[in-house]
Amino acid sequence: MKAVALTRYLPIDDPQSLLDVELPQPSPPTGHDLLVRVEAVSVNPVDTKLRSPKPQVEAQPKVLGYDAAGVIEAVGDEVTLFKPGDAIYYAGDITRPGSNAEYQLVDARLVGSKPYALDFAQAAALPLTAITAWELLFQRMPFDADNGGKGKSLLVIAGAGGVGSIAIQLARRSGFTVIATASRAVTVDWCKAMGAHHVIDHRQPLAPQLAALGFEQVDAAINLADTARYWQTLGELLTPQGHLGLIVEPTGALNIGDPYKAKCIGIHWEMMFARSRFRTPDQDEQGRILDRVAALIDAGELRGTHGETLGTINAANLREAHRRLESGSAIGKLVLAGW
Repeated sequence: MKAVALTRYLPIDDPQSLLDVELPQPSPPTGHDLLVRVEAVSVNPVDTKLRSPKPQVEAQPKVLGYDAAGVIEAVGDEVTLFKPGDAIYYAGDITRPGSNAEYQLVDARLVGSKPYALDFAQAAALPLTAITAWELLFQRMPFDADNGGKGKSLLVIAGAGGVGSIAIQLARRSGFTVIATASRAVTVDWCKAMGAHHVIDHRQPLAPQLAALGFEQVDAAINLADTARYWQTLGELLTPQGHLGLIVEPTGALNIGDPYKAKCIGIHWEMMFARSRFRTPDQDEQGRILDRVAALIDAGELRGTHGETLGTINAANLREAHRRLESGSAIGKLVLAGW
């Protein structure tokens, strides 16, 4: 089968950083596994971080990719919710080969039925970011998905990225007044299109901008960019007994004392691959989240976050997607579709 893989960890401008390869098709599925014919994939920061320069060399080609939409070819003997021919979407498992291949084995418990309203490319843009945003807001942080934000304010740092794009929508739907951050006219417009009530510039001091909008403090915040950079600021901006959600590993030690301790601010980490990596008993929760998101998409209550399709799934197009993501110029999700 066709695939895109790496054997060395190189800068993305190096043509050897991602390579077109031929690999054996996965074995027939057993247990909870599905064999999926991959129709489209999207690219996430986790892909660029895993590919980033390192000294080690892989003995066998390593396939990345943790967002996909496709069609089930075969099912394992413990699968009950899916059958061959079903169209699905998923983010998969970071401990297994990724989705940048024509065929992939994935645990059925991590999979949702593809939204009817979206094509494969549009659907592939959603899984990782939708699961991340949903788990962070409604499972790590103590807010209900349907009305937990009523009467509350939420600040979203980096609203135009993949997670921010879906988090804005989910938060607004649950009743929050959503203030997103963006620094360019095009990203400001994107955040507003996603449903942000207000957009402020994260390159400028946040407190004066919030005060000008009538917010001396906010009830909750999610920092989807630089954890350390905004740490002290968010501690000061959050209300007593407020909540902070995080997804980015800090670059250094953080002071988790005051103002966080004095205000009893809840600090909530989200790592979308935790359930699959540690084989938690509730792995099937991710499938349920994806099915709920698909139902909201099909009902017109959420919109997709697909930004641009860069062409078919091959090494050159994947290198371009990685390059754009690393440059910080991507808006929404970058997708590749077809072989």
